[in-house]
Amino acid sequence: MPTRTAPSAKHVPRPRWPWWRRGLLAALLSLVFLSVVYYSRHRVQVNRYARRTWATLTSGGLTGREKTPLLAGYSVHGIDVSAYQGRIDWPEVARNRVRFAFIKASEGATLRDQRFARNWREARKAGVLCGAYHYFQPNRGGQIQADLFARTVPLAPGDLPPVLDVEAANFHDVAVMRREVARWLRLIEAHYGVRPILYSNHSFYKRHLAGHFDNYPLWLAHYEVERPAMPRNKWIIWQHSDESHVPGIRGVVDFNVFQGNFSALQALRIPEAQPPTPAKNRRLSSN
Repeated sequence: MPTRTAPSAKHVPRPRWPWWRRGLLAALLSLVFLSVVYYSRHRVQVNRYARRTWATLTSGGLTGREKTPLLAGYSVHGIDVSAYQGRIDWPEVARNRVRFAFIKASEGATLRDQRFARNWREARKAGVLCGAYHYFQPNRGGQIQADLFARTVPLAPGDLPPVLDVEAANFHDVAVMRREVARWLRLIEAHYGVRPILYSNHSFYKRHLAGHFDNYPLWLAHYEVERPAMPRNKWIIWQHSDESHVPGIRGVVDFNVFQGNFSALQALRIPEAQPPTPAKNRRLSSN
């Protein structure tokens, strides 16, 4: 008898998703991937906006009572502020162990910070040791920027040295940028009788400034690290966060520590023996 074989099971193809479902899945995966990439590049800003949104939903906004713990291992803590922080309750700031503050005074060739005068007056009245800073625009000359700072800031003996904030990368020739930075530093040192402090972030300083301004005290910005990558003998102030909270300020503020005790910080102040030359409407000499 012929051998009979069982009939083979018929292959039933699996139903395919409709095209619109496949497209939706691809779109969702792309969105997740792009979100991860964006967050990895902008996590500081994303976290900041998330905190503000949460504060708005839970308490109607930042209250000005939020408080970031002080960085361990340092005894002298300070902030730097500009008009961005709005109206500051300086007595409340001072009650929270803020010992020093650098206040934005000017930027480029024409911009004066609209809250500088009030911040300067109220911070000093609250007993906070104060200094002022200028944001350097590399597409403008060093002398015109020094003139603006000198006309804006009434630094006096007992104040902290002036600061030049150099971090804007919109320049075409690094040698020209360095030359104009050096001009600002030289003019301001001659004007106030004290060596200015140079501020920059870690990557900008290493790429464009290192080795050219070693005679100036360095205020270094370097975030999300346990300690600055540069040796301790290279910097005097470390800006360790740009999203901290201090009672008295409704919003985020930069947090800094000084490398040393308060007496060492006081030793940096403009000396009594060399009061500043009156500078209102006076052009600084580059000679």
